[in-house]
Amino acid sequence: MKNIFIWVLRLTAAIILLQTLFFKFTAAPESVYIFSTLGAEPFGRIGSGIIELIAAILILIPRYTLFGALAGAGTMAGAIMAHLFILGISVQGDGGGLFSLALITFFCCAVLVYVNKNKLLTIFKIKK
Repeated sequence: MKNIFIWVLRLTAAIILLQTLFFKFTAAPESVYIFSTLGAEPFGRIGSGIIELIAAILILIPRYTLFGALAGAGTMAGAIMAHLFILGISVQGDGGGLFSLALITFFCCAVLVYVNKNKLLTIFKIKK
């Protein structure tokens, strides 16, 4: 049962990260608006898209889930902060959809980091 839950988290995070790539890489008007407002157009849009692509791929590979989840959580933390302090919860009348997706992805990634914390402890040679 735990394994199924972990895969649901992996798939949820990866699917959300991957589905936003189309909008970032095709310079969709909403994406351009967001990154222009943040003063990071086009490099921030393309750069975050590349990071999210790498994170999604790593999340789906069990051996590298920790690294993908760390990258995904970090990216989503930035997105959440941008929404809270600059963009607002609702962007161009989306009703908070993008903000909700960022929260869901952050939660999935944070749980994946927690579940894989022993790998993190091993990497940094920290004893329990």
